[in-house]
Amino acid sequence: MTTPARNNHASSVQIQEPRTRSPLHPPSPIAFKEQQGRPPSTTQQTIAGKLFRNLFKGLLFSQLTLISLLVIVLTIRGLILASSHHFHPKKWYPPLLASVAVSGVASLAWQCIFIYTPPRAVRATFWLSPILTCSVGILLVLIGSAVDAGVGAVFVLFAITQSLYGCWITPRLEYTDKILSLATAFPPARTREVATLSIFTSVVYSCFLVTGIGGATSTRTSLDLLFISVILISLAWTMQALKNAQQVAISRARYVNFAYGEDMDAWSALHVTVKHLIGSICIGSTLVPIIVLIRGSIRSVNLMSGSSDEVMYTGADCFSTLANKLVTCGNRWGFVHVGTYDKGFVEASSDTWKKFRSNNGLEKVIDSDLTSSLCFLSAVSVGAVSSLTAGIWMLLIHKDYAFEVTLYAFVIGYFVGRVGLAWLQACVLAYYVAYSEDPRNMRFDGTIPQRIQRLQVLRAHRDNREQHEVGRERRESD
Repeated sequence: MTTPARNNHASSVQIQEPRTRSPLHPPSPIAFKEQQGRPPSTTQQTIAGKLFRNLFKGLLFSQLTLISLLVIVLTIRGLILASSHHFHPKKWYPPLLASVAVSGVASLAWQCIFIYTPPRAVRATFWLSPILTCSVGILLVLIGSAVDAGVGAVFVLFAITQSLYGCWITPRLEYTDKILSLATAFPPARTREVATLSIFTSVVYSCFLVTGIGGATSTRTSLDLLFISVILISLAWTMQALKNAQQVAISRARYVNFAYGEDMDAWSALHVTVKHLIGSICIGSTLVPIIVLIRGSIRSVNLMSGSSDEVMYTGADCFSTLANKLVTCGNRWGFVHVGTYDKGFVEASSDTWKKFRSNNGLEKVIDSDLTSSLCFLSAVSVGAVSSLTAGIWMLLIHKDYAFEVTLYAFVIGYFVGRVGLAWLQACVLAYYVAYSEDPRNMRFDGTIPQRIQRLQVLRAHRDNREQHEVGRERRESD
């Protein structure tokens, strides 16, 4: 997978000295054959840790088996009973299946844009995502019913929120361009094959689940609504596991390059990941979304609270402490150590975050990084394209099903989009983790130190301004 010369932020030091080994690092984990393909374990795993990993691995494969059986039964039953319940498979399936295919094509196109022109891709994401989301909202309003209009209004509000967020983070875009270009320059060999396979797998699996959703829709009983909910939950968790498996594999290969200057094939890393690390990946796929949701809610509360109200300020301080505790238990950066050192996910998350905190100012840089937001909004854009494809088609041929098909297409397209850009996020995660372990490594340039210095200067200016305002208020009160 080659990167054009236009990716001009790539550090020349990284290219010129690919074999420099830092004395601060432990022996390289590169040797697959010497370790029978298994990543080296740096700590003795506890019995409870092994039990949980095996438990979650068993849960993944068990739910895949049960969901497959459920989908097959629902599909057969739906086709048999379709005519008696006035369900039209030829009108319901083609728009939704086509939208799933479109989401796969859009994901491939989106990552190609990121490969060739990262700065333009970053700005296009923050511009296109609100526009496409608003278009989905307008489409839902046009469908006609009060429920459709209400959900459409939520989409429009979400689009407005994205626009405001895009304006707010504009000063951080330059740094995002640099870090993405550095992290994704010269990715591991066969990264494109791994990413393409992941997208193809997600599309095929989504199409399979769509047949089950259609079978349940054909009869529309209360039990069928439960079946649809179960299928969508299974889709979400399985897609998370697929995305994180790709993330672990590519971050492992990229970390070895950043930390040790050695090359690792992404395909081989994926083989090791699937064979040995699925249990930890499933645990992370469960914990990270929950912790991100809780931590995001806490940060929102902190932003809305003010220091003028002592009770509110104390509560916000408690929330911040809780958020800081949660992030050490589960964060996406832990996936790098899961793949590289075969650690349990909680241990890996704790170790990586401790490294961030041990480097003065790095935690603030990590916390303000836009990669996660970029991947999220890119996935929202893919979901919106998929949703518009299915919604417009269904609106023209069978309006009765337009609302539900539009929402299904959006959800599926979103998850396919997340899978498509997992490799990009994996490269950035590996870059930060490798840097935190040895900031003086000659393969890193001054991008992160300059960003730390910039944030410290901004913080000092903000503190001085707040002190000046407090002093002025005291003088006025006197």
